[in-house]
Amino acid sequence: MRKQINILLFLLALALFGNVKAQDAHFSQFYAAPLFTCPSFAGATDGSRVVMNYRDQWPQLPGDFVTYSFSVDHYIRSLKSGIGLLFFRDQAGTGELSTTTVGWQYSYNIRLNNKWYARPGLHFLYSQRSVNFDKQTFVDQISLYGITPHTIENFAIDRVGYLDFSSSALFYSRKHWAGVTFDHMLKTDQSFLGNESSVPLKTSVFLGKKIDINKRMGRFNEESMTVSLLFQKQAKFKQLTFGAYWYKAPLVLGIWYRGLPLITDSQTGFKYNDAAIFLVGFKTIQLTIGYSYDFTISHLIGSTGGAHEVSIVYEFNQSPKVKMKRKHNIVSCPKF
Repeated sequence: MRKQINILLFLLALALFGNVKAQDAHFSQFYAAPLFTCPSFAGATDGSRVVMNYRDQWPQLPGDFVTYSFSVDHYIRSLKSGIGLLFFRDQAGTGELSTTTVGWQYSYNIRLNNKWYARPGLHFLYSQRSVNFDKQTFVDQISLYGITPHTIENFAIDRVGYLDFSSSALFYSRKHWAGVTFDHMLKTDQSFLGNESSVPLKTSVFLGKKIDINKRMGRFNEESMTVSLLFQKQAKFKQLTFGAYWYKAPLVLGIWYRGLPLITDSQTGFKYNDAAIFLVGFKTIQLTIGYSYDFTISHLIGSTGGAHEVSIVYEFNQSPKVKMKRKHNIVSCPKF
């Protein structure tokens, strides 16, 4: 059975190296990965912030999918601008197909009226894609007697690098927000084989609302419910994530659904259900820690082990003396 799985993964790897367009990695806790979700969130607090994210997807399969993200951002009040630095790495499968990205982000805060603000954002980045061909199994290695250790295939390039660009727009008030992000706007080539394989444009649309429950002011007395939604489209792939989390200091609890409800594949008959996501978190004035588990509800249930995800958000250098009218510079989304 393990040999069959490896052969299947090899065929999948061939598809990825060819003309098939692959999807970007994602985080279930998208609200706790703000710069990864949208560059307009750079500088979305009233000071500095450090965010770390870790995701381990499908741990029961050989060669699971592991994703890391680290970001730091700061708001410059005198310039009404936010700046951020994002580091991202994703490693997929037994062949160590990985993508490493480093990017710089910028956002500018615009007051529209007494309640609403807008934040356009930009993201300039460099990505490097690599693969370990020594851990691949090729067709000429497969025989009736097993898998031989040598192949006649010769790959001169095991990594490619490219520049990329993203843009975004965010509209928000104290309790509402909505925005859109366009990733991979340059559609650069990422092929190892010399064939044209451009990174497809990804469009992300998100929105949310914060609902006060006890109507009390102050971080220690607050009790609230936050609902959020994220829709993503890349090439022919589509994904919808929506749900809510409840917060009463210091506890955070949440549940989400990811998939395309009420839609069935015309060829296979499978429903486009992916996962139910359960969250538990701990939040203080400066520090937020969240853990979520993706429970698979597709036809792969019981075969993948779901996904584990951890997020850590630390805010510092926040100004305690800023007047309330300037507090509107702080975006209340999409964090806990």
